[in-house]
Amino acid sequence: MSDAKIRVRQVGKTFVSERREVQALQSIDLDIQPNEFVTFVGASGCGKSTLLRIIAGLETLSRGEILLDGRPIDGPGVDRAMVFQHYSLYPWLTVMKNIKFCRQLKVIADQVRGDADIETASGRADALLALMGLTSFADAYPSQLSGGMQQRVAIARALLPKPATLLMDEPFGALDAQTREVMHDLIRHVHRLEKSTILFVTHDVEEAIYLGSRIVLMAPRPGRIDSIYEVPLPAQRHQDMKLAPEFTELKREILARIRETSGMQTDLEQLARLSAVAG
Repeated sequence: MSDAKIRVRQVGKTFVSERREVQALQSIDLDIQPNEFVTFVGASGCGKSTLLRIIAGLETLSRGEILLDGRPIDGPGVDRAMVFQHYSLYPWLTVMKNIKFCRQLKVIADQVRGDADIETASGRADALLALMGLTSFADAYPSQLSGGMQQRVAIARALLPKPATLLMDEPFGALDAQTREVMHDLIRHVHRLEKSTILFVTHDVEEAIYLGSRIVLMAPRPGRIDSIYEVPLPAQRHQDMKLAPEFTELKREILARIRETSGMQTDLEQLARLSAVAG
């Protein structure tokens, strides 16, 4: 579609070492629309994180093309921000200073022209602190925060320069189940407020369904898109929706397909046959 925020065309990625070549991605075609929330699932090694890193400008592609707002991606930019599973906060900086600190200092410096811009950025940091429920922890250090709170700081830092695209690579993977639910509702709220385009990689199918408007299922060896699912849920969501028949049916369908594409189904069948012989 001509109005796609991100257009991926025939993208391939090959990692080359002294001993061998590994084809991580093969012939990836995908359009992401503005303000869309797309989640990516699939077995380990299917290239989900590699694709995200290429879109972030942290990896180069070997073949094909990725266009962002109609222009080729040639490196990181202030229009994109990435949140990882590991928070990567600076332990010697307070919460507020972590949020204000940006690794893309040169990119940010190019945009900050004077005191008014600095004041605006400071006001946005205060607003993001409030949005994340961290106002009373502005002067705390990362070691004084729980895992969920540290991840909120990392998300606030990523949002500071108002990125049009937010890339999230298993950001809640290390959190306990209860904290994950809180973070799910928080990131959905952020999506509504910021109107950003979000690409979210996860191994948790339930998480993918609850968060996304579309789910991209990738298959391994080599990494490729196997199927894309539309999520049959309204924009406004709540945790009880996970009990709805359409939710559980979609979860069952996606899990079955992941087992098939990863070869796990065959392995289980082989194990059953071996067990029968042994018996």
